[in-house]
Amino acid sequence: MTSLVELTVAAPNVAVVTLNDPDRRNVLSAELIGGLCAALDEAEAVESVSAVVIAARGPAFCAGARLDTLLSAADGDFAPVEAVYEGFLRVMRSPLLTAAAVDGPAVGAGLNLALACDLRFAGPRARFDTRFARLRLHPGGGHLWLLQRAVGYQRAAAACLLSEAWDAESALRDGLVLAVEDDPAGAATARLAAMAGLERDLARRMVASLRAEAELPVHGDALELETRAQRWSTTLPGFVTGVRAMQAGISGRR
Repeated sequence: MTSLVELTVAAPNVAVVTLNDPDRRNVLSAELIGGLCAALDEAEAVESVSAVVIAARGPAFCAGARLDTLLSAADGDFAPVEAVYEGFLRVMRSPLLTAAAVDGPAVGAGLNLALACDLRFAGPRARFDTRFARLRLHPGGGHLWLLQRAVGYQRAAAACLLSEAWDAESALRDGLVLAVEDDPAGAATARLAAMAGLERDLARRMVASLRAEAELPVHGDALELETRAQRWSTTLPGFVTGVRAMQAGISGRR
């Protein structure tokens, strides 16, 4: 794995993937993207890991794509831009519960990386900036879809077309982040550690259902999906153990 990305298991069930190219503000270079993908592969292979935190070293979370990558598109070579997408799309494909720990600017494709996560935690230095309009560049990588899903149509329109950005407190107000913490990576790790009692397969199935149901148009489709998943979960050893433990606890209170 490249040294531009580091992987640690910070809690029994939580891996932390840290972007480590602070001098270049953790731009989504080919090397960093490769390291990110490799780190996620490694984290997902650890039996005990059910969640991953994406964090970063230095003053920026992620400054997005390199400007020379964007300029290559003006010369007719769009492939390097599409390659940048792989960084945040790989996060979206992870079966783990994902959380971004943002304590610095998340710009353009760097904002996409944060939006690709299921949860977001902000530090006091956090800033979320689409930046596309100022570059006279149409958003890419599904940015508009991701942003509307996070904050709604109106706030997404103001961010993309009026270049309005969020600091930590306004991001919390608009629902872009779950919490603002002095140590967002530590806070995210502690919150995700609450999943430690869930079997890996159950945790992954619940994450998959959450993501799938966010795109379903009607309740009936969600009901069908959940019925299949719930029936499957009753076959797990932990289900019977959990119910019996709850029964014993209730009996003990009587």
